[in-house]
Amino acid sequence: MSGPAVSASLVGDTEGVTVSLTVLQDEAGILPVPTCGVLSNETEDWSVTVTPGAKVLEVTVRWKRGLDWCSSNETDSFAESPCILQTLLVSASRNSPCLAHLLIQVEIYANSSLTHNASENVTVIPNQVYQPLGPCPCNLTAGACDVRCCCDQECSSNLTELFRLSCFTGVFGGDVSPPFDQLCSAGTTTHSVPDWFPFLCVQSPLANTPFLGYFYHGAVSPKQESSFEVYVDTDAKDFADFGYKQGDPIMTVKKAYFTIPQMSLTGQCMQNAPVAFLHNFDVKCVTDLEVYQERDGIINAKIKNVALGGTVTPKVIYEEATDLDKFITNRETPLNNRSAPRIVNVEEHYIFKWNNNTISDINVRIIRAEINAHQKGIMTQRFVVKFLSYNSGNEEELSGNPGYQLGKPVRALNTNRMNNVTTLYLWQSAGRGLCTSATFKPILFGEDVLSGCLLEVGINENCTQLRENAVERLDSLIQATHVAMRGNSDYTDLSDGWLEIIRVDAPDPGADPPASSLNGICLDVPARLSIRILISDAGAVEGITQQEILGVETRFSSVNWQYQCGLTCEHKADLLPISASVQFIKIPAQLPRPLTRFQINYTEYDCNRNEVCWPQLLYPWTQYYQGEPHSQCVAKGLLLLLFLTLAMFLSNPWTRICKAYS
Repeated sequence: MSGPAVSASLVGDTEGVTVSLTVLQDEAGILPVPTCGVLSNETEDWSVTVTPGAKVLEVTVRWKRGLDWCSSNETDSFAESPCILQTLLVSASRNSPCLAHLLIQVEIYANSSLTHNASENVTVIPNQVYQPLGPCPCNLTAGACDVRCCCDQECSSNLTELFRLSCFTGVFGGDVSPPFDQLCSAGTTTHSVPDWFPFLCVQSPLANTPFLGYFYHGAVSPKQESSFEVYVDTDAKDFADFGYKQGDPIMTVKKAYFTIPQMSLTGQCMQNAPVAFLHNFDVKCVTDLEVYQERDGIINAKIKNVALGGTVTPKVIYEEATDLDKFITNRETPLNNRSAPRIVNVEEHYIFKWNNNTISDINVRIIRAEINAHQKGIMTQRFVVKFLSYNSGNEEELSGNPGYQLGKPVRALNTNRMNNVTTLYLWQSAGRGLCTSATFKPILFGEDVLSGCLLEVGINENCTQLRENAVERLDSLIQATHVAMRGNSDYTDLSDGWLEIIRVDAPDPGADPPASSLNGICLDVPARLSIRILISDAGAVEGITQQEILGVETRFSSVNWQYQCGLTCEHKADLLPISASVQFIKIPAQLPRPLTRFQINYTEYDCNRNEVCWPQLLYPWTQYYQGEPHSQCVAKGLLLLLFLTLAMFLSNPWTRICKAYS
């Protein structure tokens, strides 16, 4: 037992079964032979409760006295021997015959933590490079023995004998350093090793195993900071002196990071997150108004821009929020309405104008709301950051210069309409996920995405109309005829790297085939749209690889839809899922070298298919070895060859030959 109560289940025909509890008198460390003797439901120190179920009885044995009954007032350390050692017999009988029994070994130790202060020593975590971090994963309870965990050091030898034959196996049971295949001792237990195994196996103790540090490379000491705090580097590196690169944090004149609240990978909103150069984001942060504090000094910050010979001051425009219910939920009207109001920012929009590797201008639009100083509720704030080229008169931003940047929208044109600037979209479902309420989000370069929504379809739906509706929904995502090969292709010049989208048309809705004449069944419904985009590396600018689009293809896939009935086919709408997927396929700039006829026919010389790699027999002198410069390897190899030549000439056979000639 590892607590004041223990439970067990009696499975089978439990009708008329009586459960009783008895304390057995036995010698220390020796379990008695269970017999159904005197039956009782309760003892002086123990009680048993039975909870009936469907062909099962849940039996719980509980210690009636408090946990401080066995506290130690005489010793200053944890007692090695238990203060109570008893054996309980739980019996189940119908009428008088005994049906089942259960032996419970009880060990209760003095709890010295009730009368003495706990130790302040910090747990020493071993170095994961040299020994396993958790040598006994099944040891889940501190200060108590875990049943079936034979590596638990808190289990006495007598208690371990109770479950010695049922110990946990594998890594969970403590086998955290299994012998690896190349170990010489592993070959003695395996009969399928090759003949050359004894010559190439590794002689190593089990303590030196390749599994050390394989699963997690982390710190070897616990962190003292709270998980909700974000570490901020006090010695911020200044990247503005030589111009910014993509991803560099933006600096202020005080050599501090320019920060705007952003969302972390764990879903938390970090208030002091640095803004990265050329990284757009649009996040929403949820804050309780009782703990909300307005940020200081953000708007008055001056951005460092040494390349332009000065600083950049943000230009701020304020707007008033019209609908507070859009930003504040669970509002509670304060009792004291006479207190002074306070101003909160509900939306902040930042537009950074950039030129090469500098920032030329910053425009900020802040939407504010006036609330009571003691207002309670949940406020949702929105923070938007956009980086636009300095020569863009409007907010039509480039997706790269010249190549595409990862995470930027794919630029597109629709030559069939007057306002031809557009992009490719995917769905962003909300609520029930219906297509009628779904919004659109642009396809971002380099990000494979799968999205979808649900169409409501009735049992008497016309199949032709259903196909046309599905095609219309899918076509709304690709209202474009051309895509830009580069991130800075000119919208007004179709010859400036614009590629026509290859469309594989959806099947003709046509008339319903005879097989689908029944209500609730429609065949060949276009429900999937696949967008495949071929990309490739097209050189580099200042050491940064530039990527461009080589082609775009859209293709429809059909499914057979059938109305799903429950117990009865009621006249209510069914849901048809339709989806769209985007896949970026990278084409190498140079085709890989084709395999020779020798490599195709003689696979035993292929190092990727065999354990023995003959082409790498002289591995240190091949192109695969990257441990040291090739010139040093050649020099060491020639020196080794010289020693071998001298040893051969000075050996006994060569001396005999020289004497024979002389």
